[in-house]
This record gives sequence, structure tokens and C-alpha cells, in this order.
Amino acid sequence: MNAYLANAEKTKEVIERHGFAFRKQFGQNFLIDSAVPEAIVRAAELTKDDTVLEIGPGIGTMTQYLAEAAGHVVAVEIDKTLIPVLADTLAGFDNVTVLQGDILKTDLGAIIDEAGGSVKVVANLPYYITTPIIMKLLAQAEGIGLITVMVQEEVAERIVSGPGSKAYGAISLGVQYYAEPEIVRSVPPHCFMPQPKVASSVLKLKRREKPLVTPQDEAHMFACIKAAFLQRRKTLPNALSGYAPLAVSRDQAAAALKAMGLDERARGETLDLAQFARLSDRLVQER
Repeated sequence: MNAYLANAEKTKEVIERHGFAFRKQFGQNFLIDSAVPEAIVRAAELTKDDTVLEIGPGIGTMTQYLAEAAGHVVAVEIDKTLIPVLADTLAGFDNVTVLQGDILKTDLGAIIDEAGGSVKVVANLPYYITTPIIMKLLAQAEGIGLITVMVQEEVAERIVSGPGSKAYGAISLGVQYYAEPEIVRSVPPHCFMPQPKVASSVLKLKRREKPLVTPQDEAHMFACIKAAFLQRRKTLPNALSGYAPLAVSRDQAAAALKAMGLDERARGETLDLAQFARLSDRLVQER
């Protein structure tokens, strides 16, 4: 293994050599425990036939491990000041392409096409934009089959949770619609430099061959889900009727729940994805 950055001494050395300063707006926390990238590489099921899209390579710690395991790595880094650092730390790897840019504005389709139609994603995601990135990967890029990401532990628990749990919410339903989520391992704060205030988790998302349910109007179903959890203590008729984009009355929502054999006092946290799809379908028919 040529990778060498996953320890505190080498990370400090690189940072000092390049005069790098952490930028809080990018949520930068670099791995300094080699056991973590090794676990991520195993979870990502990489082979030399794979192209990996890495989001936020930082100083290249994870990138080195990925380059050892995969055929090609495309690393997208938003921080311009890290580009020369990556040129240094990845100089010994001829199968890495570094792109400077915002992943939320990056043309994923072009990267996937260049890779032959399929990529795997690996990332140590910044906490502040975890959800938008994950949903973009799932909703906009069918050429992504497996996603292995580091996220805040609380977010990982929300993503894998089911009805009735306090952690269950819109992100649970959104991710599970597209993928099967699994928490691979917990990662304590001391595995990073600087140390975050909370623990992280390695989360594996395996894309489904087709979405878990087939609503008549996907956008409408997600609007129902959003409304249900915007004020999760409200009953569904009150939550749905109070969300203007749905244009549904309290009586219509209550009638739809009753037709499904559900209590009109039910809250969003009690419905699974199939029930939300059925509820949405009934409300669409009322329009």
C-alpha cells in the first residue's frame, strides 16, 4: 500500500509544507486513522475495473487508498487552495483525475459517460451539505450503483430508520426510495483532524434496480412527505392542508386516510413509503 497520509504526523507535515489553513465553510476534517479508509475501501467493493467518483478529497488521504484499489479515480474538490496540495500528494498515482468545482454544480452525467456508463461514489461528506449531495447522487445519476460515504452519525441513523422511530423522517424515505442503506461502522471524532464535535458513520447505499414504490406522481409523493415532516407533531390532515404547494384541504386528506383504513389522526412518522405512495395517489385523483 503506497498510501501514507492516514496518520496525524503525515497530515500535519503536508498541511505545514503547503501552508494550508482549514476553511470552516467547507467543513474540512481530514482522516488520520488508517483503519477507516481501509474499511471504506472494503465496503465500496472496488476492483480494478471500477471508476470511483470521490467527493471532497481534501489532501488526498482517501484518494490514495482508492487509487490503489480502483482502476480510475475522479476526485472533485471545491477548495481551490487544495489543488496544489493534491498535485503533490497524488504525484505517484497516474490513475487519478482531480477536478476543481462544486459537486452540486458538477455534470455527473459527463463523468459517468467518460467512465463508460458506471461509477461508484466514495466521499467524506461535509456535514452541512450531506443531504443535498446524497439526493443529487440518487435522483440524478442512474449510472451510480454503489455509494459509500462518511456522514454525521445522527444523519446515518436517520437514513436507515423506519416508521415509529424518532429518527424517521423525510430523508429516511427519500434515500430508501432509491437505495438500500446500511451503516458499516462508527467513526469517533479522534479519527479526524481537526476533531469534529460529533461522531460519524460510514454509510453504504446500494441503488435499487427500480424505486421501492411506483407513485402516479413522484414529485407529488415527495411533496406529501415533505409536508408530513415539516411539522411532524401535526396530524397528517393538518400537515398536508397546511402546505400550500399541495393545494389539498383537511377534509380531503382525512378522507384519503380513512379510505386507506388509517386513522385520520395519524402522523407522518407512522406511515411507510408504500403508504405515502398510496396516500399521494388518492390525493392526485382528487385534483
